[in-house]
Amino acid sequence: MLGTGILKGMVETAKNFAGSYHDPERLTTVEYPEQRIASKENARQFPFLVHDTEDPMKGLRCVACQICEKECPPQCIYIVKSKDKRADYKGQMQFYPATFDIDLSVCMSCQICVEVCPFESIKMDTEFELSNTDRFGGLLVNKHQLAKSNEHYRKIHPTEAAASDAVLAAETAKAQAKAKADAEAKAAKAAAAAGPVGAVASAPAPKPSSPAAATAAAPAA
Repeated sequence: MLGTGILKGMVETAKNFAGSYHDPERLTTVEYPEQRIASKENARQFPFLVHDTEDPMKGLRCVACQICEKECPPQCIYIVKSKDKRADYKGQMQFYPATFDIDLSVCMSCQICVEVCPFESIKMDTEFELSNTDRFGGLLVNKHQLAKSNEHYRKIHPTEAAASDAVLAAETAKAQAKAKADAEAKAAKAAAAAGPVGAVASAPAPKPSSPAAATAAAPAA
């Protein structure tokens, strides 16, 4: 029948319109800020830096490789690499960001910085209440403001955090296995260089001082 598809579409639209007034799942309007809708796990706003220890600055995963700074489309990330190194979560000596700033007034929440980071150190937060009277200075955040714990990441993005933890655990186990193998190889090399335990080198025979002494020292025929 001509126009059946149009009628079906209009009926579906009418059902959705009516349901938006009485169906609890369709009531998306709340009395904000007294009432709040929980953020979806896939929601993203602006980046933050992950740390794994109680001290946010010592536990930052970031090694200041500056890949995110180079790949950021609006160029809103500013990083200065440290002069010295310190041990990371794998016990390896790494550089760290002496300065790590993000201009949130420019950030477009594209998540490219997260996708290119090889150290699982930068992730997307769900916080959106960032209005400020200082348009520029108030939205320029530094590493102290960006640093948030891995527990926070697990809370807002549990599925992603579990996958990230698995990657880091695998890398840590690999690094520990390599360190153990290197230590064993070094110990074996040192043992081989030292020779058999308990071996006593034979003393060389004393040289005769003169031909006469050599004749006297020779055994009789």
